[in-house]
Amino acid sequence: MLAIPRFPAFLVCMLLGLQSSRGFPVESSKQEKKIPRPIPNAGEHPGNVYLRGELVRVRLPGDLPEGVRFWQVFDDRGAKAAEGRLSATVLESRSLPLGRLPVGWYKVVFSFDQKRKACWTTCAVLEPLAAPTPQDSPVCVDAAISWFARSNSKRQEQFARLAAVAGANWIRDRLKWREVEPEPGVFVSKRTYVKSAEIQNRLGLKILQVFHDTPPWAADKGRETNRFPPDLREAFKFCRTLSKRFRRLVGAWEPWNEPNVPQFGGHTFDQIASYQKAAYLGFKSGDPTVTVGLCAYTGKPTMLHAWALLANEVYGYFDTYNMHSYDWHEAYPDLWKPCRMAASGKPIWVTECDRGIKRSGGPPGYELDPRAELLKAQFLPQSYALSLFSGAERHFHFILGNYTENSNKVQFGLLRYDMTPRPAYVALAALGRMLVGAECLGKVDLKPSPPYFMIAFRALPGGVEKDVLVCWAEKGGDWPQRGKTHLPWPLKQKLPVEAVYDYLGRRLGSAAPAFLSSQPCYIVLPKGAASRLPLLLPLRSQRRSAEPSPVVLQLLMPRSTVVQNRTVKWAVEYDYVVDASRPISLPIHVYNFSDKVVQGEVRIDHLPAGWSLEPQRFTVSLAPLERVALTATLRRPARNMGQRADTWIVFRGSFGPAGAPVLAFRLTVDPIEGYRRPPPGFSEPR
Repeated sequence: MLAIPRFPAFLVCMLLGLQSSRGFPVESSKQEKKIPRPIPNAGEHPGNVYLRGELVRVRLPGDLPEGVRFWQVFDDRGAKAAEGRLSATVLESRSLPLGRLPVGWYKVVFSFDQKRKACWTTCAVLEPLAAPTPQDSPVCVDAAISWFARSNSKRQEQFARLAAVAGANWIRDRLKWREVEPEPGVFVSKRTYVKSAEIQNRLGLKILQVFHDTPPWAADKGRETNRFPPDLREAFKFCRTLSKRFRRLVGAWEPWNEPNVPQFGGHTFDQIASYQKAAYLGFKSGDPTVTVGLCAYTGKPTMLHAWALLANEVYGYFDTYNMHSYDWHEAYPDLWKPCRMAASGKPIWVTECDRGIKRSGGPPGYELDPRAELLKAQFLPQSYALSLFSGAERHFHFILGNYTENSNKVQFGLLRYDMTPRPAYVALAALGRMLVGAECLGKVDLKPSPPYFMIAFRALPGGVEKDVLVCWAEKGGDWPQRGKTHLPWPLKQKLPVEAVYDYLGRRLGSAAPAFLSSQPCYIVLPKGAASRLPLLLPLRSQRRSAEPSPVVLQLLMPRSTVVQNRTVKWAVEYDYVVDASRPISLPIHVYNFSDKVVQGEVRIDHLPAGWSLEPQRFTVSLAPLERVALTATLRRPARNMGQRADTWIVFRGSFGPAGAPVLAFRLTVDPIEGYRRPPPGFSEPR
């Protein structure tokens, strides 16, 4: 029988909460799911998205000029699917009937005559979903519906319905702390967040919610609202209230978005660790069954990031390891090694993922050129498939709505500005049908790989359990080099193929293709047939366990000591850089997030050789939600001692039944100092 230590009541509830087969909390927010339909009300199909068999009727573009008389419909390959003249009835109704079209993506072009084009719009036809999307399906999408359709219930429903019809399981949304708690302890039920959550739940979508702001009243000096609050009690209380108020609506939370990058605070690893612990304890105090993810890290994963999370035992304070990736898909297996290490056996959720393409058009659409649109659509199945092989259990593409960043002029959206689809939206819908409920079985061991890729899954295409291969060939390079590969089918053995579909979900036949190209295809096999192939097992994370303590330690160094570490290209990391020629004050705060008085001590657990610290031990007594400030004085050598020098300082608490909290951080004279030195108790991987 499992012995439960005498933790405060809310921790006992948490530890006794829902458990998965791995011993970790499983996803909460179980709700009844139905097969979604594209029609929200009054017969209107948002985004001109239809299901196979329906009569397609396209809304005329809002910028349709006077004098337009002709229309033509083209598929993604440029083949003409239909054409005609605009009648007075169509112009009056602002709706163009196209009849029944096969599954696919279509561009509808309007023109004055044979030579002069006027404007265009798009539409899509999807295969109907055969069954409700399973609760464990890995195909998810970032949508930020509360912000894209702020205080607009109709548009919120349209966005949510487009996500549901595509076959998404989880959907990622956004809220602002300053709007929910504008004054200390004053909570406002913002309709845009509540209504959006209600709509998404009604459509069977499971919600992952995130915020990344601090209200001025809780921010450092009232100004740094893009950073964590310096007093972690405010984060704890806010997260506790969120999980209580959204208990039946939001199934999972990310306590912050990309806290390692400058626009979201540029925090050090120990700051992220301490904040994560306080937020996790707050969420679990409000709802012990809710799924709490890690503050999602972005940029190139590094061993320093993994080591810092491990040394701070953060793996005891998240249910899912959340991360973001904007790299090429073929890099995932090796690139994500530090993430799998830091995840410590917890499920990995990739809650933002894309490879940005520069926009070619201006406002309002900021469109992609036609070739780029198709490359983006081909990237989606490549990205999802290799992500699930590389350790992810949930994958969220960034982003559903039309979204472009002015800083880099990249267009991310699967939908256009008027919610009509880009080809990549149809590719997402194909994933939602072919990899519905999918579990990765492995990667077929092909030589060479790349350019050959073949990932095997057990999934439910058509609502029936099958083996599905996602196959393509890609030699790599940047976007101009992509989409040009065309190679012979690589397998010698004959496969019992039941059906083959292209990357947009169109059926191609029932025989293995003679060639593989940059356009991925789905090959459906009988259940168990993939076991005949030479499979490399999916990459997984090694399990570690740590009991969360309600006592949290926090280092509050001056902001002037926080410096960006540029040692690794494309990684975004921050370190403490100090003047070692004089004594260094270490301001440490100890928090009690339980409902009982705790007593114990905090002591130095590791100090580099030649460094000195006074005092090395503190006796602490804390009332519920009390914070105590401690100060230690450090002296260290002034010289830079290289990349393998020991720069780690570790404090450890001892609070009896309340556990043994840890705080690990680095103090350097230059960010590169000690960069490749693991914390005590860990080793550098070979």
